[in-house]
Amino acid sequence: MSLSTSSELTQTADEPAVEPRPQGARISRAVFVGGVVFTALLFAWGAWERRWIADDGLIVLRTVRNLLAGNGPVFNAGERVEANTSTVWTYLVYAFGWITQARLEYVVLGLALVLSVSAVVLAMIGTAQLYRARYSGGLVLLLPAGAIVYIAVPPARDFATSGLESCLVIFWIALVWLLLVRWAQNPAPSWRSVLLLAFVAGLGPLVRPEMAIVGGLALLLVFLAPIGWKLRTWIVVAAGVAPVAYQIWRMGYYGLPYPNTAVSKDAGGAKWSQGFAYLWNLVGPYALWLPLLMLAVAIAMVWWREPALPANRSESDVDHSSGRWSRISRRLHSPMAVVVFILACGFILAIYSIRVGGDFMHGRVLLPALFCFLAPISVIPIRVPRSEWGRNNATLGFAVSVLAWLTTMVWALFAANTVGMPAGAAVGKSGIVDERAFYSLNTGHKHPILAEDYLDYPRMRAMVQAIADTPDGGLLLPTPSFTNWDVVPPPVPIPEGGAGHTVYFLNLGMTSMNVGLDVKVLDQMGLAYPIAAHTERLDGGRIGHDKVLYPDWVVADTGMVPVHPWLPWYLDEDWVAQARVALTCPETVELKESYSSEMSWPLFKRNLRNALDYAGYRFDRVPKYEIQRCDLEMPEPASGR
Repeated sequence: MSLSTSSELTQTADEPAVEPRPQGARISRAVFVGGVVFTALLFAWGAWERRWIADDGLIVLRTVRNLLAGNGPVFNAGERVEANTSTVWTYLVYAFGWITQARLEYVVLGLALVLSVSAVVLAMIGTAQLYRARYSGGLVLLLPAGAIVYIAVPPARDFATSGLESCLVIFWIALVWLLLVRWAQNPAPSWRSVLLLAFVAGLGPLVRPEMAIVGGLALLLVFLAPIGWKLRTWIVVAAGVAPVAYQIWRMGYYGLPYPNTAVSKDAGGAKWSQGFAYLWNLVGPYALWLPLLMLAVAIAMVWWREPALPANRSESDVDHSSGRWSRISRRLHSPMAVVVFILACGFILAIYSIRVGGDFMHGRVLLPALFCFLAPISVIPIRVPRSEWGRNNATLGFAVSVLAWLTTMVWALFAANTVGMPAGAAVGKSGIVDERAFYSLNTGHKHPILAEDYLDYPRMRAMVQAIADTPDGGLLLPTPSFTNWDVVPPPVPIPEGGAGHTVYFLNLGMTSMNVGLDVKVLDQMGLAYPIAAHTERLDGGRIGHDKVLYPDWVVADTGMVPVHPWLPWYLDEDWVAQARVALTCPETVELKESYSSEMSWPLFKRNLRNALDYAGYRFDRVPKYEIQRCDLEMPEPASGR
């Protein structure tokens, strides 16, 4: 059964044709508007009750601070590393931070809340337009359904205000959905509307790299529809102007074809078993299959009761000057094609997330796929019979639809109050954790939002004190004790004002936002440290944390004192010496130059040419093996060995 934009009323066999009743239309609109307002307020309230900013969300703010300070879009001044996955989110926060001059944590909190709630509203409006075209008479109630399912899942409320780009991703998906529905229902859409749709869809890879899947399929749908080649050309231009320009700049400036986070996490790798565990970690605790099944039944009843409607175009609508359209091309410009598109996007996004192993945060990377699946049923139509109630198809359809909707609402109450991670704030055997609960527990703040809230996280106050106690500078390394850091000092002579500090710690957000921009912050995984990012992935490592660079490399890389007693006891002088030699490998030297040398036109061109090679470059985390790989000379062992 296909959806249609026909405005002609088609009646079932047991319902005689009557003129549309204005009263029914007013009731239907009031119910829909009330449902949208109720859902938006419910989501806003639920998200606010679980408000927080994740450590990873604070990473974005470090880059924004550097932008506002004039250091460019970098994490550490002087090193061109793209540590944020979403380009649009970074610059959106930067723009509002510059305009409002408000504290960045509050800018993020407000933006995230508005975008998250707006996403659900846009999805409901798009779906309502889809069904309004099908029902032009009688009393049809458009009740919130899939939208309630989404906001009932706790991770959806957790990541509505987490400071991560999740809010932007679902907002962008909802906007594409709404624009496509409007496009499909207009037999002759204007060029302006088509090019706007193309531009928005083209932003996909800048919203988040895998959103290129959604944007690309949307553009393909419009491009292959029955339009002229002149418009197709302009679609390509409108869609490509922003991502292509940024991609050229990214490759020349950063020396990579995608964010450094993708290198760090080896986003092209496959971890199917971990991915399926991650999928069940979201679906299982909330019995998420139940509302999807119930709403599918409700929609099936709608289609079963209604006969097929004519297509939204006829041969008389076709501009024969551009040639005869194929049968497939005509079907692409239809609401049914848009529904298939959004469901296909959800399926592909889910498969992609499963393939790479999901994530370490409970539910996060599957939320866009879930949002796609729920968009066409964000509201569902329930048609109130106009004939006598009794044993007829109209009454049966109404009863089944209402039962399915009520079951979904009962499920929502259950799911909204379910703890998805039985381990609570602990990291489970799968490596997955309820991130919000984890940081709430370990900071002692119910709503950790400000950077200072994270000073109560283990080691953070000690880090700030260690920096204050070492004015000459040095490399800060975490110790098993939560109350102190080891500081490897710089060699003498100490320059005036000190040699500067470098902090080497896994949690980049809380560290970088509680120190000045003059303090370099690096991590073992390589999100902000390319040397770590370009090591090989550990087999069986925790998802999202399966790269660990030994601190010996950082001592060598930062040029700190490489011998005992200034070197911590657990570091080996030979390893540090070997790491120093390994860093002279020609390929590694060129990689370091790509992001740390002063930017110039020759360097920009070299980065542009070699970005793909730099992205694929890997080396061994064991220094002596790396020396052997590069055919370098092994340094002499330390004396007495």
